[in-house]
Amino acid sequence: MEPYSQAIGRFIGGLKLDDVPSAVVEKAKLVFLDTLGVALASSTMDFGAMVTRVAQKLGGAPQSTVIGSKNKVAAANAVIANGTLAHGLDYDDTLEEAIVHTGSCAWMTALAVGEEVNANGRAVLEAAIAGTEVLCKVGLVAPGKFHARGFHPTAICSTFGGAAAAGKLYGLTPAQWGDAFGLCGSQSSGIIEYLADGTWTKRLHPGWSAHGGVIATLLAHEGFRGPGKVFEGTHGFFHAFGGENDYRFEKLTELGKEWEIPRLTFKSYPCGSISHPYMDCALRLREKFSPAPEKIAEVVCRTAEGPVHRLWEPLADKQKPVSSYGAKFSLPYSIAVMLVRGRAGLDEFTEAAIHDPAVLDLARRVRYELDPTIDYPRHFSGHVKVFMNDGSLLEENQPHPRGGFEDPLPSADIEEKFRANARLALPTDQVEAALETIKRLEQLPSIRILTERLIPGKRGTAGG
Repeated sequence: MEPYSQAIGRFIGGLKLDDVPSAVVEKAKLVFLDTLGVALASSTMDFGAMVTRVAQKLGGAPQSTVIGSKNKVAAANAVIANGTLAHGLDYDDTLEEAIVHTGSCAWMTALAVGEEVNANGRAVLEAAIAGTEVLCKVGLVAPGKFHARGFHPTAICSTFGGAAAAGKLYGLTPAQWGDAFGLCGSQSSGIIEYLADGTWTKRLHPGWSAHGGVIATLLAHEGFRGPGKVFEGTHGFFHAFGGENDYRFEKLTELGKEWEIPRLTFKSYPCGSISHPYMDCALRLREKFSPAPEKIAEVVCRTAEGPVHRLWEPLADKQKPVSSYGAKFSLPYSIAVMLVRGRAGLDEFTEAAIHDPAVLDLARRVRYELDPTIDYPRHFSGHVKVFMNDGSLLEENQPHPRGGFEDPLPSADIEEKFRANARLALPTDQVEAALETIKRLEQLPSIRILTERLIPGKRGTAGG
C-alpha cells in the first residue's frame, strides 16, 4: 500500500485552483482576511513586539515581511512571527472535531514563502488551500485524542499544514513529499501546560510548528530523508502523540473529495472556541431578561468531559483567572463577563478587566455539570442555566457555534472584524486597500503587492 505521505503529496502537487469549488475559494479568502486582521492587531501588543524582535534577531535574507512592521527576514523566521501574531489573541478560525486553527499556520506560511519566491496571488491561494486541507485532515484522523494526552492539536498538526503550503510553492517533487512529511513528524511539538498558569506558549504554537514545516520542506528539497510511513508507522505520528487508539486514516484519503474549509468557524470573541456557544447563550439571556448579576444565585452549564480540564478545572482557579491570557480559557470568567458587561471584545481580556469585582463576584457562582450525551468534539454546543435568587430559572441552549458551517457569519461581518483589528496597526486608507487587494487575490501578479500594504506607513491604493 502506498504510504499516506505520498498520497497527500500527490494531492498537493496536483491541486489547481480551477478544480476547487468556488465556495471553498471564497471561504478561504475570508479566512485569510480574518487571519491578517488578527495578526495586525497582535502586532501592536506586548507579545507581538517580542516575537517581532526575535524574528528580526534570527534574521536571514530579507525575503518575507513580518506583519505590522518594516522588517523583512528569511521566510521560515517570518512564519514564526506571523503565525504567533495570527494566533496570539485566540481570535482566529477553528475547525470543530479536529480542534485546529488553520489560518495562523497555512495562510501565514503561504504568505511568507509566496513573498520569498515572488509567487502570484493564485499560487499563494492554492498553497494556502492545500495547507489548510492537510492540517484539517491530519487533525480529523484523531479527534480529541491529542488533547486527552496533553498535546495542543494545532501545534502538532501545523507542521504538516505548514509543509504542505511551503512545499507547494517550493515545487517539491513527488519523491520529496514523503521525506518532507517524514521530517515533520520529528518537528511537531506543543503541550497544554499553559492552562495551569495562563502563560503564553499557546500563542507561539502555530508559528513555531509551521516554521518546522518550512524547514522540513527545505531539507527534503536538498535530499534529506524522512520516514515515509510517518503517519501510519508503528512509531509514527499518531501512535506517538495519540497513543494506542483506533484512527480514522481514511480521512487522509478524502483530500480533494471532501473539503474542510467550508466547515471552518470564525470567532466573534477573542477566546477559546469551545466557550463561544456558552457565551452566546449568556448574551441572549442578558438581552432577553436583563438579570441583575447580584440577584443571580448560580449559573450552571452542561458540558462534555473533554473540555473540562481546559476550561473548567481547577474550578476555583478558573473562577478567578491569574492572567488576561488565562481568562481566555476560563468559562466561568467568559460567561460572567458576558452577563455583567454584555460584550466580550479585546477590552474584556485585559489585566484590568480580569480584576473587575462585579465579574469576579459572578464568576465564582458559575459551575458545570457533566453531560455524556453532548457530541464533543464533533460539535461545540452551549447549555446555560441561570438560577435567580427568587427561584426563577432562565435557560438557553445553542447546538452549534455561531460563525460555523451551520450558522455562518455574513461576509460583511468578517470584513468589519478585519477593519476593527487592522485599524489598530494601520491607517484607514491602508486597511481598505489591503481589504480590496485580498478580495481579488487570485488576480494579483505578485503577492508582494499585498505584503507592501501590511507595512505601517506604506500608503497604497486598491489597485496594483
